[in-house]
Amino acid sequence: MQYNPEPLARQLAQAPHNLFIIGLFIFDLFMTPAVIGLKIGMIGLLIPLVCSGALLAWIWWRGRRATDWFVAMHWRLSWARGRLLLLAYAVSAVLILLAWLLSLTSNDPHMGHIIWTALTRIALLPTLVMVMVTAVMEFSAASQAAKGEVPDKLAAKYPPPAAG
Repeated sequence: MQYNPEPLARQLAQAPHNLFIIGLFIFDLFMTPAVIGLKIGMIGLLIPLVCSGALLAWIWWRGRRATDWFVAMHWRLSWARGRLLLLAYAVSAVLILLAWLLSLTSNDPHMGHIIWTALTRIALLPTLVMVMVTAVMEFSAASQAAKGEVPDKLAAKYPPPAAG
């Protein structure tokens, strides 16, 4: 839906998307490999998860406080993309749990370590794929905000205020 917001509203509507993208790059694409490379251990993966979760919680909270309809819709849109990322985190967490359980079944501790290492790397793939997908979606949404557009589904669910 094409909307005709003020230039300041367009700029404010881009903020959640830019924030989300920055969070993706810092927490998911930089910090997660750094934690793996530094061999902090699997508990170290909680650091980027907590940071990303805190950012998503702030996006949710900030979206509830927006007063301008157009700006609020873009905060909600960013939060919707954040929920997709949280779902990918949950899938990865389940796969890591399965990897841990499978590694415990091995009689040979070396084989258990190999299974654990291989499967945990595979378990991170759903999150990595969703990071890439949401990054593309958020870049597109930032462009929509700059053009004064709101996705039709979102506008149908939360109709704009009546002009008056």
